Amino acid sequence: MSLAKPIATTREVTGIPTGRLAVWWVIASEIVIFGGLVTCYLLMRLNNVSWGDEASHTSTAAGATNTFVLLTSSLFIVLAHAAAEKKDTEKAFKFIWYTIGMGLVFLLVKSYEYTTEISHGYTIFKSVFWSFYYTATGLHALHVIGGMVIMGIISMDVKKGKELQRVELIGLYWHFVDIVWIFLFPLLYIAK
Repeated sequence: MSLAKPIATTREVTGIPTGRLAVWWVIASEIVIFGGLVTCYLLMRLNNVSWGDEASHTSTAAGATNTFVLLTSSLFIVLAHAAAEKKDTEKAFKFIWYTIGMGLVFLLVKSYEYTTEISHGYTIFKSVFWSFYYTATGLHALHVIGGMVIMGIISMDVKKGKELQRVELIGLYWHFVDIVWIFLFPLLYIAK
């Protein structure tokens, strides 16, 4: 008795695997969310020269560290995907957890940064700049946490040699999270 191919694996018209198509739809919706937030920020920033002074209180060193951490984590998920394609489940599992570890480092740096800023009086209610800052970086941090949780779940199947295509799917999402940070870093930390 042969096992039937699952019904929802590819789209008839496009030939694109359903999982990949779903992730691209999620990314498209996230682009709308972050795109709207960044656009509003830029419009407000261009009309508020005082924001440069407020932005000078963000930690460029912490932002740069987190940029390096996220770029490194993207490398690890690429290596996990390459290993999964070769069916090297041990390496794929290991690199997924390296990626999760880098996500944790990102969150620890962000926690240190938030603690320092809040202790100096730079809270979400201090000004419109700080409201944008905490909203954008907080929303981004939630996406990092979500990606880490999904990777943890996927890694359990990878360890068993199942659903290896999901490594590519979480990799697409993780790269999106990385790209968002690449936009946030210069806007919030460098453009002072």
